[in-house]
Amino acid sequence: MSKQFKADLALFGVALSWGASFILTKNSLDSLATYNFLAIRFILAFVVSAVIFYKNMLKINKNTVKYGGLIGFILFSGYAFQTVGINYTTASKSAFITGFSVVLVPILSSLLLKEKPQQSSILGAILALIGLALLTLNGSLALNIGDFYTLICAFAFAMHIITVGKYTTKVDSIALGVIQIGVVGFLSILVSLFIETPIIPSGNGVWGNVFILSLVCTSGAFIVQSAAQKYTTATHTALIYTGEPVFAALFAYIVAGEVLSFRGLVGALLILMGMLVAEIDFVTLFKTSLKKNTPEEIK
Repeated sequence: MSKQFKADLALFGVALSWGASFILTKNSLDSLATYNFLAIRFILAFVVSAVIFYKNMLKINKNTVKYGGLIGFILFSGYAFQTVGINYTTASKSAFITGFSVVLVPILSSLLLKEKPQQSSILGAILALIGLALLTLNGSLALNIGDFYTLICAFAFAMHIITVGKYTTKVDSIALGVIQIGVVGFLSILVSLFIETPIIPSGNGVWGNVFILSLVCTSGAFIVQSAAQKYTTATHTALIYTGEPVFAALFAYIVAGEVLSFRGLVGALLILMGMLVAEIDFVTLFKTSLKKNTPEEIK
């Protein structure tokens, strides 16, 4: 098993955890304002991560802080624009436009990092985008200001994947992941104090949701991403993350009994097919098979 396949498998686990997080987040937001919730979730994740990985944190240097701060700011920007945008658009359009980052990643990687995406990755991205459209879009496709804000969010999430891939090879990956979590938590506190009336929640149910989200879907997820992207490409990461709405639908069915339409099922299958195409690279396999079966080779 190659290091890239192991890394992609780890990122698959991250997408799975984020799919499960939708229901927990929805339940938490019944009791907490948006940025109040993000502040508690990310600060708790930062504290726990810093304690567990204290040896890595003791070794941080100026570059780790600089890169982690940049990545954290980009990640927070994604959350902020997504949150503002969803107030003016539908949840389905928000999900699709956010998922548009799967196409933006290979384009931006090519422009900024001079990394030419593989043909299989391009094909996988196209399949995944079509699948996202079928899974999430309903009704009018007319764009409004909320869609514009969400498009900025998609750029931010694409840049987050790209910058993690770029800088995780230059510093300690775990420390980088912990710092970006802390930056998101700190910025969330500032925004919450400015536009909300933050509270400390009460009740075991809310804290149970927050603990799972903080430890599994935040601390574990972003640290795993930082470590895994040393061995895989940004485009692969973006494609794997398109599985998030598929897993969200799966958990919604298990927990709440929500059933996907036939169109949604086709969309989910296309997303998974896109991930599979990028991972296996059928183009290369086909070319190799042709070479092996030429008359010269048979003789």
